[in-house]
Amino acid sequence: MTSPRRYDRIAFVASAGAEAQQALGQLVELYGDRDPKQADVVVALGGDGLMLQTLHQHMRTGTPIYGMHRGTVGFLMNEYSTLDLHARLAAARESVIHPLLMRATDVHGVVHLHHAINEVSLFRQTYQAARLRILIDERERMAELIADGVLVATPAGSTAYNLSVQGPIIPINAPLLALTPISPFRPRRWRGAILPDNAKVSFSVLEAAKRPVAVVADQKEVRDIREVHIAACRKHQLTLLFDPGSSLEERIFAEQFLA
Repeated sequence: MTSPRRYDRIAFVASAGAEAQQALGQLVELYGDRDPKQADVVVALGGDGLMLQTLHQHMRTGTPIYGMHRGTVGFLMNEYSTLDLHARLAAARESVIHPLLMRATDVHGVVHLHHAINEVSLFRQTYQAARLRILIDERERMAELIADGVLVATPAGSTAYNLSVQGPIIPINAPLLALTPISPFRPRRWRGAILPDNAKVSFSVLEAAKRPVAVVADQKEVRDIREVHIAACRKHQLTLLFDPGSSLEERIFAEQFLA
């Protein structure tokens, strides 16, 4: 049996909110604060926005991230407490996720590369609906989607924006991606698709000058795009820590039974 991993060297990060900053002061006084480059674990204090920022910042280090809720939305966070942090970290369960890699080319020919942990979303920039062509593994699957936009979500992101636009919830360990339209006009009855996570998804913007489109990879936006290519990134592996009984897998599963 593998012995529990030790997390003796803790680095703390916190959002700018008063609640998070107060928690930061309390925890640093109790447990100290290491440089993230030398830490065994990073403890993030805030909401899901801070968690996504922290995951992006440590994407290439492999350092596990343990969140405590001191913000607004806390789906990716554990409950806040100053007690027995070392014991909580030792008992925590790991959830491993892989991000998406987005390659977007704008109308000027500039290429933009960004990772997304939750989703990559395309949005119309003006009052006119976007016109998009969809290819999967270089094969055209939809010649024209007229909509406010469309997104590709990971299992981790399937309960975020994807769920709010009526996309499917995907179990965290399922090798799948969700392709979900945002307010589709034509085809009117298309509700999206479930794709294998090794699929390569491409979008071409039709009438890019007349109907400009922006793309957002989590919190990174690129405007006036011409085409976007999205695929799972196996190069990077992200580890989130959750208290026993409230793993990311359990949270995503439980979302399917909420009224």
